[in-house]
Amino acid sequence: MKHLVTLAKGPFENQECREGFGDGLVDAARENNDVVALTADLKESTKVAEFADTFPDRFIEVGVAEQNLAGIAAGMALSGKVPFMTSFAVFSPGRNWDQIRVSICYSKANVKIIGCHAGLSVGPDGATHQALEDIGSLRSLPNLTIIVPCDYDQTRKATVAIAKHNGPVYMRFGRGKTPNITNSRSDFEIGKAIRLTSGEDVTIIANGPMVAKALEVAKKLEGSYDISVINMHTVKPIDKKAILEAAKDTGAIITVEDHQRIGGLGSAVAEVLSENSPTPLIRLGVNDSFGESGEPEELYDKYGLSEEAIIQAVKDISKIKG
Repeated sequence: MKHLVTLAKGPFENQECREGFGDGLVDAARENNDVVALTADLKESTKVAEFADTFPDRFIEVGVAEQNLAGIAAGMALSGKVPFMTSFAVFSPGRNWDQIRVSICYSKANVKIIGCHAGLSVGPDGATHQALEDIGSLRSLPNLTIIVPCDYDQTRKATVAIAKHNGPVYMRFGRGKTPNITNSRSDFEIGKAIRLTSGEDVTIIANGPMVAKALEVAKKLEGSYDISVINMHTVKPIDKKAILEAAKDTGAIITVEDHQRIGGLGSAVAEVLSENSPTPLIRLGVNDSFGESGEPEELYDKYGLSEEAIIQAVKDISKIKG
């Protein structure tokens, strides 16, 4: 296994992606006076408080009204602003899918939809607050870009990047801290995957908090399996070139995501492979089930997203590959 990037080093081993979003939003606002932020009574949780304090005349508190949140954001975008609408992913797009479809995507409104507290990372809040279907519910909408960053710095960079991107974007991230894989000097480009390690046996394609787990698995299995790890931070448009190169190089692919197996990263990768280069594939994700209350690592273990589950998938697909 060959490392293709230098992993981050610094005083903080783990940071929250939502903190990266909050800092990135302030960065974007300093670059562009048209950047505005809206939230649905979740200013502190979605980390737009610093933005609101720094740019009070560019911040709107909509209240607990996610459909209005989308409608107001769409109107502001069509008036020339660059609105970031923020809420928990289970509420947005969970409660305002129709407004996102018609007012934002159909209208090609330049709205940035930020879904915080996504996936099993919400932990004790339980099934009603664990957005595991959000990517699947949005991926088929025309004109929409979908991004799932893996750590603090990548979220910060992605926030600045989507502010410059012309068109609707959905970006989602979890609640808890994740290991710093990238750093302030790391590259980020919408639609371009990042290969973190290069190997010959198996490719693991992951995003969000699963990227760190994939890297740990590659490290633990070094000497037994030569593993490539790809950070597929953009689910739509998916990086077809990176997927097909991985299929050619290793002939076996595993996808790992903090989301349902249906409709998310694994489904997107499967579509590319089935149409262009049929390749053995194992998709790891929540298997058509709601979550439950528990600590995130306990839930990852129960729902097949632990490092041990990924290791078993590597062994299984190696047998299939022959």
